[in-house]
Amino acid sequence: MLTATYILVSLSVEQASIRMSLLAFQKYMHVQLRHQSQLSLAQLQYAGDWLNRLYQGGYWRKLEMYLIPAIRQAAPDADGLLNEINGLNHAALESINVVQQRAGAAIDHSELQAEQLCAAIDAFCAVLLQRLEKEERELFALARKVIVGEAWFAIAYQFLAHDARAREARRGRAQVLPFFLPAPLPAPLSTPLQAAGGSAETAADGAASAPPVPRQPLRAQA
Repeated sequence: MLTATYILVSLSVEQASIRMSLLAFQKYMHVQLRHQSQLSLAQLQYAGDWLNRLYQGGYWRKLEMYLIPAIRQAAPDADGLLNEINGLNHAALESINVVQQRAGAAIDHSELQAEQLCAAIDAFCAVLLQRLEKEERELFALARKVIVGEAWFAIAYQFLAHDARAREARRGRAQVLPFFLPAPLPAPLSTPLQAAGGSAETAADGAASAPPVPRQPLRAQA
């Protein structure tokens, strides 16, 4: 059915975008932490914040919001596969907890190794990439098998409504890419400029590459 193909292709594009974002974040953090042995609290909080954004973003995917509920309704016995996917989500959450615990340890002046933070980030990315692969290989196949007829049209309608809401939400604000390269990591405490995120050149580069903010409309004065 063409409708089913449209939906699964749309989901594949969504999956590919998330995969690229995870890999880009993983590479970025490795580059930033390559020559550091001890981390600042600000760096740990920064990493934890981005890990949490990436994790929470998974719950706003069309797959989570529309396809999985349709599969649950069409195939109540699919809980085994869905539980496996949910288990990978929990494993990713554990990696976030590791970073948060290390941030708490920083308050007690414990030594913090960049190597350990990279390991937590690697574990987080690995389980989410495994989740994406399982969804594409097994969940999509299951959807083709158990979802039939009008159910596909209902999902397609939900997709169109979702996209329309997203376009409407973007009209009044600057478009922000949620998962791609963040601003440079804040350096270990030394000067106020470094604590804010790097050198003057880095700050200037970040400002130059930031998405444009729409000009506010002029308001009449009384």
